[in-house]
Amino acid sequence: MGRIGFGELVILFLIILVLFGAKRLPEIGSALGKALKEFKKATQDSPDDSKDQRKT
Repeated sequence: MGRIGFGELVILFLIILVLFGAKRLPEIGSALGKALKEFKKATQDSPDDSKDQRKT
């Protein structure tokens, strides 16, 4: 329980396809990729920021 299988992913993709349509999927994917990239960048930068704050 808790793991998502292939069947669940297919159903989820079909629901998203119906809700947003085929034309919007590339936009949504691009926006999601940019958001994940920014999130990773922010989490990698945060330890450096906390070290700088301790010094001052």
